[in-house]
Amino acid sequence: MKTDSFLDISISMQQLSIIENGQVLQAYPVSTAKKGAGEQMGSECTPTGWHKIRVKIGAGQPLHSVFRGRRPTGEIYNANLGRQHPQRDWILTRILWLGGLEPGKNRYGNVDSTWRYIYIHGCPDELMNGQPASHGCIRMKNADVLDLFNRIEAGITVFIHE
Repeated sequence: MKTDSFLDISISMQQLSIIENGQVLQAYPVSTAKKGAGEQMGSECTPTGWHKIRVKIGAGQPLHSVFRGRRPTGEIYNANLGRQHPQRDWILTRILWLGGLEPGKNRYGNVDSTWRYIYIHGCPDELMNGQPASHGCIRMKNADVLDLFNRIEAGITVFIHE
C-alpha cells in the first residue's frame, strides 16, 4: 500500500474501507462494539479517532485459526468448537492490533487503544450480521480479514468514526 492510503472504519455503516488517493479500493462489512463508540478502559466500546496498525499477527496460520492472548492455540474454529465454548470471545484467522495516535483521546492512560487490546480480527462468520456486537474490537469475516491482512502493511493509519 502507498503512504497516501488509510483504512476508514464507519461505525454507523458497519464498514471498513481501504482508501487510496481518495478512492475506495475495497470495502468490507464489520461489526463494532455492541456498546457503541468510546475510549475508556473497560467500557467495551470501539475507540474513535486516528490509529495505526501497530502489528500484524497470524501470518501463515490457517483460515479460522483460534487465537488467545495473540497466540495461535492450534485449534481451528468450527460450529462444534463454538458450541463447546459458548462464552468465548472468538479471535480468529488474523489480528491487526491498533495503536491510538491521539494523546488523551485514544493514546496513553485509561484511553489507550493498545493497552485496551483493540484489534481488527476475524470472528465466526455467523456472528457477522451487520449489527454492532463486539466487546470493542472490529470484527470481520475470516476471508475478509485475511484479504485485508494481505493487502496492507503494519503502520498504515486507521480512522474510526461514528
